[in-house]
Parts: sequence; C-alpha cells; structure tokens
Amino acid sequence: MLLERVECGVALTGAEAKSIRAGKVKLDGSYVKVMGGEVFILNMQVFPYEHEGQERDWGRARKLLLHRKEIESLEGKMKTGRLAVVATAIYTKGRRVKLEIALARGKKLHEKREEIKKAEQAREAQAEVGRG
Repeated sequence: MLLERVECGVALTGAEAKSIRAGKVKLDGSYVKVMGGEVFILNMQVFPYEHEGQERDWGRARKLLLHRKEIESLEGKMKTGRLAVVATAIYTKGRRVKLEIALARGKKLHEKREEIKKAEQAREAQAEVGRG
C-alpha cells in the first residue's frame, strides 16, 4: 500500500539521461536507501546508450536530489512507521529526469490471502460469464 508520494531529481551522467529518455530503464527490483543523510536508489538498471563508446556500471547507486527537510521526514517516517521507500515511476519533466518515490507499507499475511481469494473469485466469475 502506497502512502505518500514524493517527486525528486536523480543525479545522472549525460549518457544515462539520454538512455532514460529513450525508455531504456528498468525499476524492477530497485529500492531507495538513506545513507549518511543522503538518499540513493540502488539496483535501478539503466541500459547502455547505443551511441556511447565507454563501458560504465549501469546498475550503480544514484543519488536522489531532495531537500534536507524531505530527507529527514522520509527517514523519520521509515523508522517510526516501519515503512519502506520504493521507486514508482521515472519520467522527464522538461529537460530534467524525475523519479517518483513513495512510502509503502507491506501487506500482512491475512491481507495477502484476502487478495488471492478476491482474484480467484473474479477469475471464476469471468469463466462463468464466458461459458454462459
């Protein structure tokens, strides 16, 4: 469950920005971590830009650009509310690349079971409509 969303900038190289504009980025498995008063996104895969000749570490940690008060707020909520910060979207805004991050609370076991039941019921109802 996503609770609070925040838009932030990302510190990138020129080739990484061009690659992201071309849509060659994958947020699956990435996560946000606060280290030493700064916020980083880890495991965000930016695939190589086709016209660049250099080899780079395309899965490196990238610094997120947030104000100090935003960082302190996120860090406080993460500690007190047992929340995680996850990346939800990456997009361009003018010439800038922006990343949307959100505070998220994991589901409890009973919530997961309820969701599975609802999905099965919806699937069965769809099958009944298809038959009849």
